[in-house]
Amino acid sequence: MRIMLVSVTTLPRDPSPSLSPLVRRVVEVDMLRGFALFGILVVNISYMASPYGTFGLPDPDFTRAVDDAARLIGETLFVDKFYVLFAFLFGYSFTFQAERAGASVVRRSLRRYGALFLLGAFHAVVLWRGDILTVYAVLGLVLLAARRARPRTAVKAAVIVLAVLVVFYALLAGFSFWAESVGRNTSINVFDDPSQMIAAYRGGPLDVIGENLALLPGMLSGIWFMQAGSAMAMFLLGFAAGQTRLLEDVPRRWLVQAQWLGFTAGLAGSLAVGLTHLVDHSGSGALLALDLAVTTATAPLLAAAYAATLLRLNTARPGIGRALAPAGRLSASNYLGQSALMALLFTGYGLALFAKVSPPLLLGIAAAVFAGQLLLSAWWTRSHRYGPAEWWLRTLTYGR
Repeated sequence: MRIMLVSVTTLPRDPSPSLSPLVRRVVEVDMLRGFALFGILVVNISYMASPYGTFGLPDPDFTRAVDDAARLIGETLFVDKFYVLFAFLFGYSFTFQAERAGASVVRRSLRRYGALFLLGAFHAVVLWRGDILTVYAVLGLVLLAARRARPRTAVKAAVIVLAVLVVFYALLAGFSFWAESVGRNTSINVFDDPSQMIAAYRGGPLDVIGENLALLPGMLSGIWFMQAGSAMAMFLLGFAAGQTRLLEDVPRRWLVQAQWLGFTAGLAGSLAVGLTHLVDHSGSGALLALDLAVTTATAPLLAAAYAATLLRLNTARPGIGRALAPAGRLSASNYLGQSALMALLFTGYGLALFAKVSPPLLLGIAAAVFAGQLLLSAWWTRSHRYGPAEWWLRTLTYGR
């Protein structure tokens, strides 16, 4: 945790966090946020450990059936499912921020988003070029502007955003398929040799930072083009749900319906996209746009099914929530901690195992790291109200 530039002895200690009138914790929110951290780690580790996913190229070193199976699991069950869940929870938690006493919600939120952006910028340059915190910080301004919207209005706006995105991507796919039919090149593969990237990430710290900076514009462009719109829609849905405290008492029939829809239509769409990514490495812009249309329409359904399943399991076995919630309370610290550990494993900051680890082993590493985070988070929250990153964000937000 040295990356947070704070000694653990300076963090506020409180064995009874619930005593604070400024803090509202909802175990369901923290539980789902903790669960989302695992999915985000599974997705990010595949990009932090290898250049081939970034370039859309096949990995010549790992071509076994078990490698393809691990990739398909990641693409189908994880990619694009957990950032939307995290975005939903971001919007949900915004309603708690708006309830707090003290400075106006506008000034407080602006300071918080500014602090979040700075944290994300550090993360992107030093650790992981695929940072999402800066995007959330900017999109948070839209959420702030919509803070007086009624739940029904927010839901309608979210549905419109998703519908517009699906139509846009579908039209783009149609145009691109036409362009390819008349001999135009729509490939998005601008690299065909990842050797420079491999050498940089296996080099020293300055090489790592330099490569992050070189790849950052393209990475950010991709995130804004492919994920920001869906994230904004999820912000709005989460905001509407937070206003009605939906997660604290979700009707059982809604949970069942979310499971049914997500594990049918959502899973089917995700499997189709996953299979496409597994067998096609042409970089076709038409296929990418079609994948984005399908993903935008179906990934939120599968994410909702995951959330509904976890909520139902927690009702029957509350120990699940108690195990996941501490990690969710420290979500910013755990997110950054994941990146720091992956950087130590795969780049010149540490072992420099970039492009050396098989997809199945990456899944195992992700599971082991997350299990460790669950244990560490449970230990930490017994005596600390905030994690290092949360403490830093709070300090810049409230000035204390």
